[in-house]
Amino acid sequence: MAALKDIKRKISAVQKTKQITKAMNMVAASKFKSAQLRMDNFRPYAIKFMDVMSSLALRVDASSHPLLAVRPAKRIRIIVMTSDRGLCGGFNTNLIKTTEKFVVAKRQEGAEVSLVSVGRKGRDYFRKKEKIVSEWVDQLGRFTMNLGVQIGEDIIPPFLAEEYDELYLIYNEFRNVSVQRPSVVRLFPLPTIGQQEEVEPEKRLDYIYEPSEEYLLDKMLRMYVHVLLFRALLETSAGENGARMAAMDNATKNCEELITSLSLKYNKARQAAITAELMDIVGGTEALAKG
Repeated sequence: MAALKDIKRKISAVQKTKQITKAMNMVAASKFKSAQLRMDNFRPYAIKFMDVMSSLALRVDASSHPLLAVRPAKRIRIIVMTSDRGLCGGFNTNLIKTTEKFVVAKRQEGAEVSLVSVGRKGRDYFRKKEKIVSEWVDQLGRFTMNLGVQIGEDIIPPFLAEEYDELYLIYNEFRNVSVQRPSVVRLFPLPTIGQQEEVEPEKRLDYIYEPSEEYLLDKMLRMYVHVLLFRALLETSAGENGARMAAMDNATKNCEELITSLSLKYNKARQAAITAELMDIVGGTEALAKG
């Protein structure tokens, strides 16, 4: 009977766990829809902004701007975007592993590496392993474009002051719920946007700029950084909630399988106990009959 009580207690515990994982799955699904909608709504703006920047960069001497300055990569800074919370499968693990490999590769090239951590999980992991110059935690639940602007204004002045030579962004590139792909993008020095040799002059869009192209480039380069950062935040947020939704769905299914297995084990143990009791009764009856 003690074994039956233990199995029944396990079944009850797994059923409660299933209720929690199912509830978390529903919450993650709701947040995922909201995050995906924000990401899909922002993408056309980001794409059009990059088109305008490409056209603008083709008409000015972009190499003269300080954000485009190329220096020997002796000091590298990396922005790592992870989630603030766990229970989202291998989402954070993949981002952390990608960061570690990238850090090792840069150190082998002789560069000094420092991190900017966006998200609690990345901060907690790298806090004792790497130099973290700034951190942004507990802000990914609800964020606006202001967060991208704040991060951008935190990283631009040190680059202009030559405190570091290159800046990279590691974030989750959202494809779909089941595909989460860590992506590494160089932010500083900014690439010479749109200056590809394969772009034919007659296919370049023509804009009339007011004020001058140089003035606009100076103002819009900062906005370009803010747009890239905000888009990365949206992609990471959507990926986190999608990964959590999938993880909680798998956890719920595992709970159901475990409940089925434990129920079968409970029924077998109960049947064995009943059989043993019947054998005792039959044995006792036979003993009385012989007596």
